Amino acid sequence: MTYDPQQPYNALPALPPQADVESRAVLKACIAARAAVAELKAAGQLIPNQGVLINSIPLLEAQASSEIENIVTTTDQMFLFDGSSEAEADPATKEALRYRTALWEGFQALASRPLSTNTAVQICRSIKGVDMDIRRTPGTTLSNDLTGQVIYTPPEGEALLREKLANWERWMHGTLAGTEDVDPLVRMAVGHYQFEAIHPFTDGNGRTGRVLNLLYLVEQGLLDIPVLYLSRHILRNKSAYYSGLQAVTASGAWEPWLLYMLQGVTETATWTMNKVVALRHLLNDTAERMRKEASSIYSRELAELVFVRPYCRIAHVVDAGLAKRQTASAYLKELAAIGILREHKVGREKIFLNPAFIELLKRD
Repeated sequence: MTYDPQQPYNALPALPPQADVESRAVLKACIAARAAVAELKAAGQLIPNQGVLINSIPLLEAQASSEIENIVTTTDQMFLFDGSSEAEADPATKEALRYRTALWEGFQALASRPLSTNTAVQICRSIKGVDMDIRRTPGTTLSNDLTGQVIYTPPEGEALLREKLANWERWMHGTLAGTEDVDPLVRMAVGHYQFEAIHPFTDGNGRTGRVLNLLYLVEQGLLDIPVLYLSRHILRNKSAYYSGLQAVTASGAWEPWLLYMLQGVTETATWTMNKVVALRHLLNDTAERMRKEASSIYSRELAELVFVRPYCRIAHVVDAGLAKRQTASAYLKELAAIGILREHKVGREKIFLNPAFIELLKRD
C-alpha cells in the first residue's frame, strides 16, 4: 500500500521494525552515546544535593522542548516564576513550566510503576493543564506551518491507537519476541518515532514523547535523574528532526533517524556533563567564598539553596528551615553585599539572583 499523507495512517507498521535497526553504523554510534551518557551519570553523582541539578537542567530542557513547538519563553522567566509565583507568569512560561512539572512527576512515578500508556496520558495532562486522553474523534492532521499543506495524518480510532500503544509498550520493555537484546538507546529512538507516529493526543504529543525519552533512560538505569538536555539538539536541528521522522514514515529510512538521535544523545550528554562539572566547581567556589567572607551566616545548606533556587526569595530560605523570615532576609542581603547574589525587585517582592550560576546555565 502506498503511503498517503492525506489519509489516516492506520497501516502504521507494528514494532519491531522490519529493517535492521542495529546496523554497524548504528552500533558504532551507540558506543559513543553510551559512553557520553555514562560520563554524565557519573558527573551528576558527584553533586550531593541532587536538587541543584533537578531544579536547573530540566528547566533548560523544558524551555527548549517547548520552543520546538513554538512556545517561546526565556531562561530568566523560567527561573523567576518557578515555584510559588507560577500563577503570575505569561502563558508561554506557564506552559513550559508545566513541562518541567510533568517531567518531575513522571520521574517520581517510576518508583512505583514502569512507563506505559497511562504514564504518557498523565504526562500530557500535566503539560497541557487539562484532562487529556487518547484521541477518540477523527480530524487530527499535521501541516506545514508555512504552506498549510498536510504532511501527515496519524491513525484514527481509540481502539486502534490503544492497540498500537500496547505494541509500543512491549517494544520499550523488550517483551516482543526477538528484541530483548536491542540496546536501550536504539529502543528509545525507535520508540520515539513510533510514539510520534501514533500521535495519541490532540495536542502535546511532541513534548510528551520527549519527556518519555528522558524517563526511559532513567528507567533503564542509564541515568539516575532526568537531566539530559536532549531538546537542545532537536531545537538546533529542528528541520532534520521533522524530516527524519517523515522519512521513516514515507520510506522506512530508519538508519538516518537512529543516527540523528544517537548523535543528539552523544552531543547533549557531553554538553550537559560539562555543564554539571562547571556547576559543581562554581558551587564549591561559592561555598568557600561564603565561608571566608560571610562566616557568621555560612552553612553548606545555604550555599546549595542559592543554586537550587537561583532566583531566591526570602520564603525559600524560610521553607528550607534555615532561618525565620527576618533572619532569612538578612542572610540574603549579606550575600548580596559581598556580591554572591544580586538583589532585584519584581513588583513589591524582593528576589535575590545568583548571577554567576544563571550566566553559567545560559552560556553555550
